[in-house]
Amino acid sequence: MPCGGAIVDGCVMISQKAKYALRALAALAQADPEAPMLISEIALQQSIPKKFLEQILLDLKRSGIVVSRRGKQGGYLLLKPAAAITFGEVLRLVDGPIAPLPCLSQTAYRKCEDCDGEHLCEIRHVFARVADATRDVLFNTTIADAVEGAGDTKAPVRELLTA
Repeated sequence: MPCGGAIVDGCVMISQKAKYALRALAALAQADPEAPMLISEIALQQSIPKKFLEQILLDLKRSGIVVSRRGKQGGYLLLKPAAAITFGEVLRLVDGPIAPLPCLSQTAYRKCEDCDGEHLCEIRHVFARVADATRDVLFNTTIADAVEGAGDTKAPVRELLTA
């Protein structure tokens, strides 16, 4: 697939890895900010396979979203505040470009193979609106928003990611 996620029954879906990353970040956001969480704690609390979670947390660490501490009091902590980590940032990191068509990607633009001209493409015009609306929601919804469940359109991250 040219853009992030997977195609299931014709729908673009986020990957399981992205769901796990968001759930792990939600767990860290809800934890004591001074007490690192062990991988085994996050895995158990969020029902994430431990080995898979290890790789996810390493990716998040390399990206400056989480930090790890070694030793007896070791584990993982958020490096950035939960209010500064957007769903869009995490999805782009884990799944890649956030666009329904390669010609709409902001980070990995590619002309569609069968395109005669983007300015004439009816499909692109419609999906440009979809992409803009999607990015607006994803890049304006933070991990803090999700765990707080504030507002009518925002639900706890667990609910959002298991729907």
